[in-house]
Amino acid sequence: MKRSLLSFFFLFSALCLWAQSNILQDFNESRLEKQRKSMLVLGTWAVGNIAAGSILFNQHKGSERHFHIMNAGWNVVNLGLATLGYFNAIKTDPSALGLFESIEAQNAIEKTFLFNGGLDVGYVLGGLYLMEKAKTADKNADQLKGFGKSIILQGVFLFVFDLAAYFWQNSHQSTISPLLGQVYFDGQVLGWLVQF
Repeated sequence: MKRSLLSFFFLFSALCLWAQSNILQDFNESRLEKQRKSMLVLGTWAVGNIAAGSILFNQHKGSERHFHIMNAGWNVVNLGLATLGYFNAIKTDPSALGLFESIEAQNAIEKTFLFNGGLDVGYVLGGLYLMEKAKTADKNADQLKGFGKSIILQGVFLFVFDLAAYFWQNSHQSTISPLLGQVYFDGQVLGWLVQF
């Protein structure tokens, strides 16, 4: 009888660990797939702006020329960030992360998108400042105005992108709840509750 109960306990524990592993792997795969797709959106935006800016800056004069130059230059950075984010998502093994690492990675990507959303507001304000400064500038008024318009455009796009990516990443938090619902901490003891 004791041997049967002990065997049952080990079998049940093994099944619980296997289920936990599958839930974690699915959770991580979902996060990484969303990261890859988000980086493809950002990269596509960047490539489009680099191409358009590179072509159109020669066809315009004044502030419009500077607008296109800034769009192209700004998006070289966006393309670099999108490339790094995409390849980071590809090289991460979703099955290699434990519960703590999975939660940590999820929180890190969400915080990154939220932090970037705050920076995006700063970009828009900076663009508005440049456009206002262009009104009274003795020199480089066209450059200030063109750069300001570009920074506002890029800031607005990135704000929408970062918030959408944050909410999209955050939307699958509930898939890990079955595991977290079994974890308890009473102030001194951290444990995992198994109910029969």
